[in-house]
Amino acid sequence: MKEFNITGTCYPEKHYMVNLDSRLAQIKQLVDEGKYFSINKGRQYGKTTTLFALEKHLTSEYLVISLDFQSLSCSNFENESTFVSAFSGELLDWCPDMSKSVREQLQKLKKNKQNHYLLLDLFAVIHELCKESKKPVVLIIDEVDSASNNQVFLDFLGQLRRYYLNRQKRLTFQSVILAGVHDIRNLKLKIRPDSEHKHNSPWNIAAKFDVDMSFSPEDIAGMLKEYESDHQTGMNISELSALIYEYTSGYPVLVSHICKIIDEELSVWNRESIVKAVGMIISSKTTLFESLMNKLEDDDELKESVYSVLMSGERLAYNPDDASVDLALMYGFVKVTDGNVQIANRMFETRIYNAFLTSRKMQKTPIYKAGETDKPEFVSNGHLNMELILERFSQVYINLYGEHPEDFQEHEGRKLFLLFLRPIINGTGNFYIEAETRNRRRTDVVVDYLGEQHIIEMKVWHGEKYHAEGEQQLADYLDYHHLKKGYLLTFNFNQEKETGIKHVQFGDKELIEVTV
Repeated sequence: MKEFNITGTCYPEKHYMVNLDSRLAQIKQLVDEGKYFSINKGRQYGKTTTLFALEKHLTSEYLVISLDFQSLSCSNFENESTFVSAFSGELLDWCPDMSKSVREQLQKLKKNKQNHYLLLDLFAVIHELCKESKKPVVLIIDEVDSASNNQVFLDFLGQLRRYYLNRQKRLTFQSVILAGVHDIRNLKLKIRPDSEHKHNSPWNIAAKFDVDMSFSPEDIAGMLKEYESDHQTGMNISELSALIYEYTSGYPVLVSHICKIIDEELSVWNRESIVKAVGMIISSKTTLFESLMNKLEDDDELKESVYSVLMSGERLAYNPDDASVDLALMYGFVKVTDGNVQIANRMFETRIYNAFLTSRKMQKTPIYKAGETDKPEFVSNGHLNMELILERFSQVYINLYGEHPEDFQEHEGRKLFLLFLRPIINGTGNFYIEAETRNRRRTDVVVDYLGEQHIIEMKVWHGEKYHAEGEQQLADYLDYHHLKKGYLLTFNFNQEKETGIKHVQFGDKELIEVTV
């Protein structure tokens, strides 16, 4: 039986996969046009799987040489001679379709015992290989950024550029595809920090690669249809594929991981299982999340920007010259929507929220300790008593900060509620915040706890009209989640506010409204 795969290359005969045909057709068009380009995506984004499928897709029309630089060691990049030897060996192993003359020349370069041969010698043989081949030759190199600390590799890119610019006179590769996490244009920063080499890339001939490699809801549905035909679970494919997309924004490994947990551990394909699988992934240690958090810890400016977006509701306008944001984009941790920077998906957001809210500094705050102390009171028979949580938060908030706090930022109230909530659901539940409502006036929080969802709209008081609109927005959101009960937490900074809790019947919905 097939399985969902979250490690290494996916193979159609072994794994449930999305259909890659449309992506392969778009990439082939670039190859047909003779483009040299890079495929730079975050970790576990399906690059290697796509390259494997692309190699098979191109084989009928092209001679494809597919190499993986992870198979080369640091010593292979020590100087030109060692690189020429190693690269020649790779060509011999991966390209059996060559003339006897070319093979003999490569074998000579591979031995290279006297260190006599340089890049020019290698490219002379590549020219002969391309000239003698019955098909145009395409070079694919995966994990190319594993060579990022080596000047000789940049010199190799320089030679590729030279031959590309002169290919009308001297035959060379039809197309070159370099794949890795890092953009090739950033590699020289690690080697030559001076301004000249910082801004002059040997890979400035690369064409733009804008093929979307994330999974759409339709992609996910296609994968689930194949699974359903094998297992006959009776799942609602359209509903579940849309929900998986909502949590992942189509990040390939996250999609597969959710499906894998449901298939192998939960066995029931419904909304509750997806929510539970998401919680299991978010609370686990994975290389993807570790990489995400490490990048934030390593870049104070990026961490501060992300904090202001998530915790304060600020908008971070995209600036292509902002190096920290550019790196986050390259790693796939953020995306640009309508000119603003956002975290790439809901699961990343939740993981980052958890990190911010459970840091040692935050755990020492009185509001966090209050939630931690009162935690046993809020859960009864596996059910979370959200009304009691909001009522108790209101009391703790007033006790700690008073009814009329001075110099109190509006967004601080929301952060305090999340700090109070986090230790209560920690280890069992999770929450996420709707990106569309995260601003200085309104924030919608969805709490997932043991298969149950609780919707809390947090807003700042801006008059009766705005409050009525908030009630309608909450009711509409409850409809979307098929819920009858919702919660409205209002922070009112007026001197003559009316605090407390009340129940409001809004159509067929029960709204529990708390004002602090």
